Amino acid sequence: MPVDPQMQSVIGRVNNSALPQYCTVSAVEARRLYKETRAALSPPVPEVEAVRDLAASGPAGPISLRLYRGLGTTAGAPLPLLVYFHGGGWTIGDLDTHDIVCRTLANNARCAVIAVDYRMGPEHKFPAAVEDCVAATRWVAGQAAALGIDAARIAVGGDSAGGNLAAVVAIMLRDAGGPPLVFQALVYPATDQRLDSASHASFGEGYLLTRNNMLWFRDNYLSPGDYDDWRASPIRAAGLARLPPAHIITAGYDPLLDEGRAYSDRLVAAGVPVLYECFEGMAHGFLTMGGVVAAANHALYRLGQSLAQAFRPARA
Repeated sequence: MPVDPQMQSVIGRVNNSALPQYCTVSAVEARRLYKETRAALSPPVPEVEAVRDLAASGPAGPISLRLYRGLGTTAGAPLPLLVYFHGGGWTIGDLDTHDIVCRTLANNARCAVIAVDYRMGPEHKFPAAVEDCVAATRWVAGQAAALGIDAARIAVGGDSAGGNLAAVVAIMLRDAGGPPLVFQALVYPATDQRLDSASHASFGEGYLLTRNNMLWFRDNYLSPGDYDDWRASPIRAAGLARLPPAHIITAGYDPLLDEGRAYSDRLVAAGVPVLYECFEGMAHGFLTMGGVVAAANHALYRLGQSLAQAFRPARA
């Protein structure tokens, strides 16, 4: 399938832009550039029933969170929850850059969403982000009653680096005996830090996420000795059995395509129910482009459907 025309338009705009690649500037400047360019691609901000900022106890101090309750949900009623980890190569992105994604998922699944502002590289190297995401998920589960959350219906999710972190959190909580999760929503997750699949070779130039930027993101987050650590490359975990069901979305022109598909295959082989969808005409990062790329809104609708189904109480 050829590149979707709407995505091709975005690729053309980026390739013709005078903006520098992230890998040529400082992490601080890259964060500013990423944040300031979101508006041109984003849809209008959807209304939700409620939103407020929180702070969880973390291993290195408070972790900033943002809690959303989906439109039409009942105030005070315990809602199922998606804990969401934003993308951005473990270097860029924050609560604001993925605000619309979280609002939309809360509305589509009629649930609560808590976004996590985890520590990032290069200031905070691996495994700081992992530690924060695990700590935040545990804190939320422990504070469920006070937050209006149903502790028996908690899912994790994220896009790109956030998908990597969600997958790792699911494995770590399984191995630690909880808190239990009911679902994982992984959008073009980074699962293998070796970056050596065929899709990396095919789509590492000209499709938004470039090889140089990927290497820069990885170097900001990891030391070379960390690449095969399963907490950095979850596809290298010894076993994936007994993990929560997953919905994995990939993009057809994404360097991360093969590792997302391979992770899906490993989960299925381990007996984990997986819904795998490849948005064939898309490139990496499309989920946040709903103002100009219709497939982004469709992907969020599909994720909302899957979350709502996972959150549905089991029949007696």
